[in-house]
Amino acid sequence: MIFYRQDLTDTQLLDLYKKILKPRLIEEKMLILIRQGKVSKWFSGIGQEAIAVGVTSVLDDSEYVLPMHRNLGVFTSRNIPLHRLFSQWQGKANGFTKGRDRSFHFGTQEYNIIGMISHLGPQLGIADGIALAHKLQKDNKITAVFTGEGATSEGDFHEALNIAAVWKLPVMFVIENNGYGLSTPTNEQYFCENLADKGIGYGIDSYIIDGNNILEIYNKLAQLKEEMQKDPHPVLLEFKTFRMRGHEEASGTKYVPQELMDEWAAKDPVVNYKKYLVETGVLTPELDEQLHSTIKQEIDENWAIANAEPEIVPTYSDELNDVYKPYTYEEVKADSEVENIRFIDAISSSLKQSMERHENLVLMGQDIAEYGGAFKITDGFVKAFGKERVRNTPICESAVVSAAMGLSINGFKAIVEMQFADFVSTGFNPIVNLLAKSHYRWGEKADVVVRMPCGGGTQAGPFHSQTNEAWFTKTPGLKVVYPAFPYDAKGLLNTSINDPNPVLFFEHKQLYRSIYQDVPAGYYTIPLGKAALLKEGESVTIIAFGATVHWALETLSKNPDIKADLIDLRTLQPLDTETIFNSVKKTGKVIIYQEDTLFGGIASDISALIMEECFEYLDGPVKRVASLDSPIPFTKALEDQFLPRNRFEGVLLELLKY
Repeated sequence: MIFYRQDLTDTQLLDLYKKILKPRLIEEKMLILIRQGKVSKWFSGIGQEAIAVGVTSVLDDSEYVLPMHRNLGVFTSRNIPLHRLFSQWQGKANGFTKGRDRSFHFGTQEYNIIGMISHLGPQLGIADGIALAHKLQKDNKITAVFTGEGATSEGDFHEALNIAAVWKLPVMFVIENNGYGLSTPTNEQYFCENLADKGIGYGIDSYIIDGNNILEIYNKLAQLKEEMQKDPHPVLLEFKTFRMRGHEEASGTKYVPQELMDEWAAKDPVVNYKKYLVETGVLTPELDEQLHSTIKQEIDENWAIANAEPEIVPTYSDELNDVYKPYTYEEVKADSEVENIRFIDAISSSLKQSMERHENLVLMGQDIAEYGGAFKITDGFVKAFGKERVRNTPICESAVVSAAMGLSINGFKAIVEMQFADFVSTGFNPIVNLLAKSHYRWGEKADVVVRMPCGGGTQAGPFHSQTNEAWFTKTPGLKVVYPAFPYDAKGLLNTSINDPNPVLFFEHKQLYRSIYQDVPAGYYTIPLGKAALLKEGESVTIIAFGATVHWALETLSKNPDIKADLIDLRTLQPLDTETIFNSVKKTGKVIIYQEDTLFGGIASDISALIMEECFEYLDGPVKRVASLDSPIPFTKALEDQFLPRNRFEGVLLELLKY
């Protein structure tokens, strides 16, 4: 291994040695402790320290780095107190996740480190969002994100590279090519000769770097960083290295040929760098011994601190209170000036006024810029706010959602428009595993709204007509809003944008241009989690949301003798159970009306809640009316049969006979 110091001083060379030595000594300690049963799980980075240390050392402390399992050197190079890392690994309260996640599955804004989720790929998109925020702020900062050779097969990898290339984002995409994805060798992971070749298709500058040579890494990345600051653009960096331990310690390395282990053992990044420093007179044996002793003492002292910390005592309140970031609703009352507008106009008005109110709000979606979106909701927004804040995206929902999370991490608000709610399936993972869980896992908000044009009645078929709210009401950490009227749509969307928690905002397409209402011209808010009681009566409670509210109103208009409480839920998560229970206790009968298919829909949960909380007040069975349990069809006759609109009246009348 050949080292070139270039213009680095002796002090800089020694600093890099201290940084690369520290994670190695920590790992050696952990391997002893895991054999003693004092650490439950460990993902070793032995043999790969030079990459984590080199990348982090090139970045300023104010620049974000997004590491993975084997990047202990990222955390130690940012000088995180070791006892906090040890507490994290032991599941103690002084860690970064309060015992809710393990190893390096966490982030810390204090040190500008954003940890991974086990699905790997989404963090590449997060880096795009963080870098986009830097670019919008013109602060000349670089973002570095790590991934392994296995994760380069994930769609998120390709989506993130494409976005970074198209938007010219200053992101260092770091591939640690360490030979194996758990036990699968690289020749079964990809067919190209080098992973750096994948950058060619995206027009990204790519480099192959010796991942075990700390000076090659540091000097090359320092040069690239300077170039990226002068001319923002992404780079793809393939670091050739090797994983000297198992995927995690329990996995072992029996599947690795011994000659391969021996070959890479000779390339040990710590041993070889130490040898170079000794040969050049920068490091003496006495100084090396002193460094070892100092670091080992630091490790032992901090391990003792972590061990002395008490085990976590679980409480329901602590766990449930951390699912969402605390948010104090700010009521903004409507002014007296109103205009009679459509549902779609109310959405557009909310977005426009929120863009004016929040200068850090960015809109992202397919065709939303000059074209104005598939439904023309953002028509004219580019002229008003510019293309930097109203951004057309490539067709890559997963990376766009992840980028929205990155924007949130770096001080922005983000709205992602799904062209159709059906398409959210290709962005499902980052919504339910990243946005939803980040605050619970490590206290980080996800200030993201995902707009969801949804619903049937327009003969658009199985891929453009679903109302899939139940995919998300099941997921703790998400809020789900589903208005039925223009007034509610505007006020609730304003509140959703203000709320720092992730919100799925459903907008029924059939209502866009068919429903008019007097709506305040100015800005106002409506609280989430509060249903609207549209009609009052003593005979039955009708619970509905979205288009079914209007279908229920039609039925009641045809049956004026039915005296019903009609509840428009407006928000599905949080759910206004108080209004539901009070009504059911009054009427004794309840029917729940949803457009979604019956089995597993939110009507089932509402029914169960009513049975548990109001059973003694019921004078009949809780009824649910919903669409057929099939995909939604295209032809009008089939769609009419699928939707519950023609079945509701019959079920309602039968219920009233009890």
